[in-house]
Amino acid sequence: MKELSVAEFGRRLAHLLVSLFILLCVTFVIGRVLPTDPVGAIVGELADPAAYAAMRTRLGLDLPIYQQFFLYLNGLAHGDFGTAVLTGNPVSSDLAQAFPATFELATLAVIISTFVGVPLGLVAALFRDSLIDKIARVVALVGHSIPVFWFGIVGLVIFYAGLNWVGGPGRVDVFYEGLVTTQTGLLLVDSLLQGETEIFWNALGHIILPAIILAYAAMAYITRMTRSFTLEQLSQDYVIAARAKGVSPTGTVLRHVLPNIAVQLITILAISYGGLLEGAVVTEIVFSWPGIGQYMTNALMIGDMNAIVAATIIVGFIFMFLNFLADVAYALLDPRMREATR
Repeated sequence: MKELSVAEFGRRLAHLLVSLFILLCVTFVIGRVLPTDPVGAIVGELADPAAYAAMRTRLGLDLPIYQQFFLYLNGLAHGDFGTAVLTGNPVSSDLAQAFPATFELATLAVIISTFVGVPLGLVAALFRDSLIDKIARVVALVGHSIPVFWFGIVGLVIFYAGLNWVGGPGRVDVFYEGLVTTQTGLLLVDSLLQGETEIFWNALGHIILPAIILAYAAMAYITRMTRSFTLEQLSQDYVIAARAKGVSPTGTVLRHVLPNIAVQLITILAISYGGLLEGAVVTEIVFSWPGIGQYMTNALMIGDMNAIVAATIIVGFIFMFLNFLADVAYALLDPRMREATR
């Protein structure tokens, strides 16, 4: 397998950096033109005009917007996203505490969606127009059609309030909070590393329902795309030749089709993972999950633009970076792409 050329890698990296800069510009401008008053959120609506003006000057809001942008870029270069009105802490510190919860939820969701969606798509394509294919298509359609928050509310009512099969809102029961020392920020991992198995099972009971609900929409997309990729390959000559040699349908899919659609699946999974990090916002609100989604929502309620802009940039960067990695992997693994980049 030939390696991706340095020039091609540099071109893709340049695209990533340009996209990130555009995201910075658009997010910053939107944050400044929105009809919110960050100064009033800090000093209060009844503050003395002199105190109001002093705070406005301190935040640099009296400067032209291009100067504000360059000051913001300078702060970003030093890891400074500003101070959050909501908590009074540096925004970078708040995000460092909130992101692991979102990362843990989205990671478990993408694992569930992958291990369900890919096999379901393969089986649906292998038995095209059968009952299982029709069921798979209905499942995918429902996953695309019904809002996540509706699934979340119904899930809480049935499985938490009704059957008591899962934990309620939050990452863990109240009396377990603060008992696990933060090492990775991932509560499931940290509790196991410290031998707190009781807390681990409690945390797993809390995360499993929001993870499944968050995974459902991604699973619907992965199933549909896997089915489409597989059907396309099943009509190729190499599959017909393998079947003519006596290879079973299942063996044909696993030994021949799956390796040929692996590159496409990598791209789909990367997009799905980025979408889960973005889509976790609604799920976190429903389940009171203390991640970036809930942090952004609370910041929006009071017009805390430093927190909103920073969280948007972080989530946007992760999404673009995952797409960049998928793009590079596609170029490395697909021989047609390698020939095109010579």
